[in-house]
Amino acid sequence: MKKLLTVLALSLTCVTGANAAVVVIGHTSAADITLDEAKRAFLGRGDASTVVYELSEGNPTRSEFHDAVTGRSDSQLKAFWSKQVFTGKGNPPATVTDATTMKATIAANPNAIGYIDEADVDGTVKVILKP
Repeated sequence: MKKLLTVLALSLTCVTGANAAVVVIGHTSAADITLDEAKRAFLGRGDASTVVYELSEGNPTRSEFHDAVTGRSDSQLKAFWSKQVFTGKGNPPATVTDATTMKATIAANPNAIGYIDEADVDGTVKVILKP
């Protein structure tokens, strides 16, 4: 039993450590944001002038991001957005397929934010939050 608990604790440490590699990005002129501002934006409750982009469903970076920022699983997000759309309260963010497309999309719009793995950051975008 003690070995099982040790293995479980180590695996949770590995999962938690993976979240640190996901970063919220914005245009190079964007100001930093708080974790609460990011959560609100990615759940459709942020500033109306902010354009939010997500990675496609099934992308592991998407899951890591939402675990760290919104605290929701893929199935919880799907249910949340289904309810928002059904009740007329909002629509999910537009999706892009990969980090390269995300960076190009964010770089082209000063009001856009998205997220990628920290290893994919380059000079075309700015890290505005490290959750």
